[in-house]
Amino acid sequence: MIRLIDINLQRGSQVLLQKANFTAHPGAKIGVIGANGSGKSSLFKLLLGQLHIDAGEMMMPKQWRVAHMAQEVSVSQRSAVDYVLDGNIELRGLQAAIAKEEASESHDQLGDLYAQLDAIDGFNADYKAEQLLHGLGFTQPQLVEPVSSFSGGWRIRLNLAQALMCQSDLLLLDEPTNHLDLDASLWLEQWLRAYEGTLLIISHDRDFLDNVVGAIVHIEHQQCWSYSGNYSAFEQLRAERLAQQQASYDKQQRRKAEIHQFVARFKAKASKAKQAQSRIKELQRMEDIAPAHVDSPFDFHFLESKKSYSALTSLHDANLGYEETVIISNANIELLPGSRIGLLGPNGAGKSTLIKSLVGGLPLLAGERKQSDNLMLGYFAQHQLEALDMNASALLHVQRLSPDTREQEIRGFLGGFNFHGDKASDAIRDFSGGEKARLALSLIVWQKPNLLLLDEPTNHLDLEMCHALTVALQGYAGALVIISHDRHLLRNTVDQFYLVAEGKLTEFDGDITDYQRWLKGLEQKPDQSDSDGASKKSQKNGLLSGKAESVQKTEKKEQRQNAALKRQRLNPLRSKIKKLEQRIDKKQIKMNEVEQQLADNSIYEDSNKTVLTDILYEQRQLQQELNLCEEEWMTLSDEYEQLESENN
Repeated sequence: MIRLIDINLQRGSQVLLQKANFTAHPGAKIGVIGANGSGKSSLFKLLLGQLHIDAGEMMMPKQWRVAHMAQEVSVSQRSAVDYVLDGNIELRGLQAAIAKEEASESHDQLGDLYAQLDAIDGFNADYKAEQLLHGLGFTQPQLVEPVSSFSGGWRIRLNLAQALMCQSDLLLLDEPTNHLDLDASLWLEQWLRAYEGTLLIISHDRDFLDNVVGAIVHIEHQQCWSYSGNYSAFEQLRAERLAQQQASYDKQQRRKAEIHQFVARFKAKASKAKQAQSRIKELQRMEDIAPAHVDSPFDFHFLESKKSYSALTSLHDANLGYEETVIISNANIELLPGSRIGLLGPNGAGKSTLIKSLVGGLPLLAGERKQSDNLMLGYFAQHQLEALDMNASALLHVQRLSPDTREQEIRGFLGGFNFHGDKASDAIRDFSGGEKARLALSLIVWQKPNLLLLDEPTNHLDLEMCHALTVALQGYAGALVIISHDRHLLRNTVDQFYLVAEGKLTEFDGDITDYQRWLKGLEQKPDQSDSDGASKKSQKNGLLSGKAESVQKTEKKEQRQNAALKRQRLNPLRSKIKKLEQRIDKKQIKMNEVEQQLADNSIYEDSNKTVLTDILYEQRQLQQELNLCEEEWMTLSDEYEQLESENN
C-alpha cells in the first residue's frame, strides 16, 4: 500500500501539504480533487519520485511498477502504434534482447526470453495497442501516421494510450478526459473499471469519477481529507460538514434559493418529458449538495441578453464540410429562443463541423443559413484560448470590449471568475490552461449573448468551475447548443439532443443513458471501412475477456427485447407529446409577438383602438389555447411516466 505520514511538501515559498496523511490500499481506485494550485499534480510528482517530501514519511512498495500519463506533448517520427508500445518498457526490453539473441550465432537464452515475453502477453502487444488507440478514437489509417502529424490534443491521447499500455501496479492519470469526446470517455471509463492495479485519478468530470472511483481524497487547507465512496458521496458528506459552519450559512441559503428558483421556473414550462423529469430529479438532488460548494471562488451568471421572438439562426437542406468533402448532408436545424440542445455522435462524425457552420465560420457546401438581425452570438471552442492576447491582462481584454465601462465594475465582474487584484491586471502569458479557459468564458458572458455555442467548454476547468458553469447555464435564458464529454453538464443544462452520425443530423429521441445504449448497438455493427472487416465493437472493447463478452451479449439481447416492448407501449404517447410540444412552441412564439405589440405605447392611442381590441382578443385566445395544450401535455406526461415506471 501507499502511506504518507505527517508529510510536509513545499514548492518554492508555497506550502502545499503540512502534516498531511494519506493511505491507498492495493487495488483502490481514488479520485484526487482540490482547487487549482492545491497540490494535486505535486502529489503525483511525489509518487513518481520527481519531488521529495520536506518532512514526514512516505512508504510505497519498491517493486511497484508506476505508470503515468505525461502532460507534455511529444514530437516524434515514430508511428502512433509504436509510440504506444514504447510505453511498455518491459516489453520493449524483451523485444530488444530477443532481437540481439536472434542476431547472434548462439540461441541459448532465446527460449527463456520467449517464455518471459509470453508471461507478459507480449505476443498480443500489437493487438492491445491497436485496441487502445481505437478505443480513444483513432482510426485504422491513423495508427501508422507519425506522432508529429497529430495536433496537441491528439498527442495527449497518445500519451494516455501509452500509460494504459504500461504493465503497472500504480496508475496515475491527470485529467485524462480533457481531450476526449463523450464516446472515448465512456470507453476509458470501462477500461479503468476493469483495471486491477491501484488507480489515482485527477478529473473535473464528476460522472466519470462517480462511475470509476470508490474513494475521494480532497486536498484542502494543506491537508488530504479522505472520503469513502464516489464523488457524489463526497459532496453529500462535505455538504453535511460545511452546513454546520455558521460562516457559510448565508451564502448557502442564497445558492439554494437560486436552485429552487430555477426548479420552479423549469417545472412551470412544458418541455421534453423525459429530459424534464430527469433534470428536475437531478436539480432536487443538487439542492441537497449545494452546501458542498458554498466556498467556491466562482460566482457568476449570464447577463440579460437581447430578446428575440423568432429563430436566431437556422440551416436548411445544408451540406456541411470542408472544400469538396461533405461530412453532413441535408442538415436542417432551427435554433429558437430558449432552445437547449446537446450534440451527440461518434468521434469525427461532424459535431464541431456543425457548430462552425452555425457560427458562420465554415461556408456551406450547399443549402441555406439564415440568421436573425437580433442575434448576439457567444461561441466557445479550444481555439478561442489561442486567440487571446498573451501580453494583455484579463482586465484589458474586457476593457477592449467596453472601453466606457468603469474599471471597478469590470474588476467586480472578473472577481466572479476568480480573477482578483493583480490576477486581473497581470498579463495572461503565464496563465494555466484552466485560467485561460475561464477568461475566454468570461468574455463570452460579458457580451450578453442570446445564443451560446459551446464546444467542450469544461476542458481544463476544475470541478468547482464546472459546477459554477452548470449553475450559470441553468439560469441562462438564451438558446444553447453544447458539445461535451461531461455528462453531468449535459444532463443539467439541455432539454433535447441531436445526433450527428453516418453523415446525417437527426433529433435523438432519448437521454444520455439511451445514447450509451445506442453506442453499444453501434459497436455491434461491422465497420466496412476496415480492411480486415473488424467491427467497431472489437475496436472499443477488444480488451474484454471472452466470458465477459458472452455475458454482455446475453444482457444486451434481453435489453433489446425489453426496449422493443417498452417502445411499443411508449411510442404513441411520445409522439403525441412531441406534437403537443411543437404546438406549444409555435403558440408561445406567437404570444411573444403579441406581447411585443402590446409593449409599443403607440398601440394605446385613440386612433389604434380597433387594432388594440383585436390584439387583446388574440392574446386571450392564445392564452386559452396555451393553457389547454399545457394541461393536455401534463396529463400525457404523467401517463407516460407511469407507463415508463411500470416497465422499469
